Amino acid sequence: MAKILVVDDEIDLQDLITQRFRRKIRDKEYEFVFAINGNDALVKLAENPNTDIVLSDINMPEMDGLTLIGKLAESNPLLKSVIVSAYGDMENIRTAMNRGAYDFITKPINFDDLTITMEKTLKHAFQIKETLKAVKENNILKMYVDENVLHFMGSKEFEESLMSNEEIEATIVFVDICSFTALSEMAPADRVVHLLNDYFDIIVKEIIAEDGYIDKFIGDAVMAVFRGNDSLNRAVKASVNIQKKMKELPIIEELNSFKPEVSIGINKGEMISGNIGSATLKRLDYTVIGDVVNTAQRLQSKAEPGQIILNETCKQQLSVGFKCIEVGEVNLKNKREPMMVYQVVSK
Repeated sequence: MAKILVVDDEIDLQDLITQRFRRKIRDKEYEFVFAINGNDALVKLAENPNTDIVLSDINMPEMDGLTLIGKLAESNPLLKSVIVSAYGDMENIRTAMNRGAYDFITKPINFDDLTITMEKTLKHAFQIKETLKAVKENNILKMYVDENVLHFMGSKEFEESLMSNEEIEATIVFVDICSFTALSEMAPADRVVHLLNDYFDIIVKEIIAEDGYIDKFIGDAVMAVFRGNDSLNRAVKASVNIQKKMKELPIIEELNSFKPEVSIGINKGEMISGNIGSATLKRLDYTVIGDVVNTAQRLQSKAEPGQIILNETCKQQLSVGFKCIEVGEVNLKNKREPMMVYQVVSK
């Protein structure tokens, strides 16, 4: 049975969730615990140490959701949290992710989306627990770790989790904001940050709308991952919509007539998904790696402003609703042979 803590000061939400998931509650697949704010949540977690995931609002009395997420990262670093809030602006999303949130859902709640997100988060939480159990049972690896994880494990020594890693089929999208480096050299720092966040907000919303997720922000670029059925078509649709939104933005006359544009590279295939990082720093990022990921980034580097570039294999797998034109052969780093690439021009 999965135990889920719901933290929200809207009491009506308790009835909605109980009604929505009544069958899973009846079949003892889900057990819900409710708290009305961050302080209450910490009490409920102490009473229910076997909680699997947390769903939390942001705006609550006494202790808000972002503060709660930060405290959970300190005291329960393996407990996965999902923010469920009406405050879906880029600043709140990035703050939540930086403090350790696993995902973000906006209100009013789409319960189909909530169900999928809960299942995905629970799957990840269970994978971590199973890996920890396997590591202990097989005595694979031991190491000393920082006090937060030690407190969570309840001992001063524990076997390091190799965490979960797997080969997956997915589509990678790299979105780069063109000429932004040059802009940063002529504009005040606060203006640069404000503009970058605004542009990221546009990009992120279109990716989320097509059920993609943000893997990371890299300078003035975004790396997104689309998994599941029809991942390539959803990735291309999101990319087309990003281009449309960016084209609607006005020219900034006072910044040397800067016109925001993006270049996009897309690739699909098998890759490794897992926790990558440094044991010395005790810092891991859950990400994807492999040749497919690297090629997507290199395709983006060949794209001109306003272009969406993909290779011939992806072009052949695209829905007939998309139109592509041949760009020609390009040489990519660490590729022996030139690659024929295409530009998505419409849907």
